[in-house]
Amino acid sequence: MDMQKADGMNYAPQGKPSPVVKPGEFVFAAMGLDHGHIFGMCNGLIEAGAELKWVYDPDPDKVANFVAKFPQVKAANDAEQILQDPEVRLIAAAAVPSERGPLGIKVMEHGKDYFTDKAPFTTLEQLQQAKAKTDSTGLKYAVYFSERLHVESAVHAGALINDGAIGRVLQVIGLGPHRLNLPSRPDWFFQLEKYGGILCDIGSHQIEQYLSFSGAKDAQVVHSKIANYNNKSYPEFQDFGDATLIGDNGSTNYFRVDWFTPDGLGTWGDGRTIIMGTNGYIELRKYINIAHSGTSDHLYLVNNEGEQHMELKGKVGYPYFGQLVLDCLNRTENAMTQAHAFKAAELCLIAQKQAVQVE
Repeated sequence: MDMQKADGMNYAPQGKPSPVVKPGEFVFAAMGLDHGHIFGMCNGLIEAGAELKWVYDPDPDKVANFVAKFPQVKAANDAEQILQDPEVRLIAAAAVPSERGPLGIKVMEHGKDYFTDKAPFTTLEQLQQAKAKTDSTGLKYAVYFSERLHVESAVHAGALINDGAIGRVLQVIGLGPHRLNLPSRPDWFFQLEKYGGILCDIGSHQIEQYLSFSGAKDAQVVHSKIANYNNKSYPEFQDFGDATLIGDNGSTNYFRVDWFTPDGLGTWGDGRTIIMGTNGYIELRKYINIAHSGTSDHLYLVNNEGEQHMELKGKVGYPYFGQLVLDCLNRTENAMTQAHAFKAAELCLIAQKQAVQVE
């Protein structure tokens, strides 16, 4: 099993190049290499035609690893060299979660759009500061919700829902199991103040998907819970969390996230989503179809026309990145609205804050 498949932290999907701009027309830089998602973020932007000019991180080993994967990039001497470069339109970063909000403020203060790994914040105060800054500058605080944006079956599910394939969406169930891979984890991964809690961190994917698939603009967190069942030597770690939400459009959501992927699974997590509508349902088996096929991106659609199984790997692409590049150039909001990104962040912070601790 390769590292990519084994370890979700370093899972960086690759698609086909489909540039939306000419070479040199959209220049970006990478900073904050604390999470492996930075590789997927940069892959997506480069495939959309963006030019990666700079990279910076205080850790030279992280920079060396990054340059090995993206040999065209220049290593900056410090963050200022990137922040002051007028050519750079957007900065992509996967810093320690608690540092993502403050870094975004700094990026926007230098007149650049910001693209951060999820979860975009660890506190509601950071969210408020970012809201105020995007309001005053008109700049973007974009978020890499990879479990929808970088998953072809999830992209296609959105298109099917928009086309009315299952009618009105009534409920979304999300399952987000992850493999712990303890030896590969940095210290911050176990420090509550730095990673924000399981519902804030990996729960953010699930809430974003729910809002996207259901069309809800807001939701109430009815109930949430967290636990550390099996990692007591890391007292601040949470290896289980779940939540129930009710959307402003009457739809509902239940999701579960955990760090209990067994070693025998052929990938880092058996991520699944079940979307029920008035006229049918969709099931996504995102990363594997267990005991049947090692391939990813299986979509099952059942509606009044019948049953379908679609194998979508390599067939759909990742339109978000090209849309984001064009949004930055044209000041539009086609990739994802700012309100949607901030609402997903807010709800995962609320779910985390009010979670019942299970022993």
